[in-house]
Amino acid sequence: MTRNKEKKWRNGVYLCDAHTSFEADIIESKLRAEGIPCIKNYRGASNFMEIALGSNTIQEIEIYVPEEMLQQAQQAIIPVPIEDDFEEVE
Repeated sequence: MTRNKEKKWRNGVYLCDAHTSFEADIIESKLRAEGIPCIKNYRGASNFMEIALGSNTIQEIEIYVPEEMLQQAQQAIIPVPIEDDFEEVE
């Protein structure tokens, strides 16, 4: 689902959607490791489902970051293929 970049929530701007609570936790961890604060917005009953069942797979979770850090956050979550991190030794 594509969202408007300028969508704001709790003093943050929209960065991306996570499909599961596990994915949202990974994104949050990566952003915080880069020094970028973030907040997760659970839609509908998804927050209750995470508390009750330990996982959310019902609805996507929106991730928001401070507006001045949006570009840095977008760069931080770009996937990098693992094979680029290793050199093959023959």
